[in-house]
Amino acid sequence: MLSIPFIYVAAVYTFIYLLVRAIVSIRSKKLDWKREKLHMLMYINLLVIFSFTFSPLVLDTGRIFDFRVNFIPFLYLTDYDNSTHMYLNVAGNILMFIPTGILLPVLYKRLDKACKVVGTGFLISLAIEILQLPFADRASDVDDLLMNTFGVIIGYVLFRFVRSFLRAKKQSTNEICKI
Repeated sequence: MLSIPFIYVAAVYTFIYLLVRAIVSIRSKKLDWKREKLHMLMYINLLVIFSFTFSPLVLDTGRIFDFRVNFIPFLYLTDYDNSTHMYLNVAGNILMFIPTGILLPVLYKRLDKACKVVGTGFLISLAIEILQLPFADRASDVDDLLMNTFGVIIGYVLFRFVRSFLRAKKQSTNEICKI
């Protein structure tokens, strides 16, 4: 059995992130620091998600691709030692994807509709669940997919609320300045 500490996973992910950002900067021939800060927030968001979903990575050659998958919603949701662990699991799965629902429409103008943001968040969560398949100590669960997507929905609703509030505030400020 081989256990890979998260620091190595984070180092590889960081290297890939920096390489992609460098290539994008070179190709665009300019650097928008405000946008780079937003990309950094998304990077940190994904790093936190990876730390919870892939830490530590345990490879057991005897159990590799020993698929542990649950396709039935809420089947194992209450299958915990105590209710505190269940609530932490539910809250954690939802909370760690709220920033994704906020950052996606801010970073990517094409993600201007709820269905696009939620769909993208769903696909990110699905990719994580699929990537967990070969690891001995991980299980892919439809409940995680549902709760992660719900977190994206909450994040997107918060984004829309704040954006509407800021637009209304800006409009009222403009009206006051005209007087």
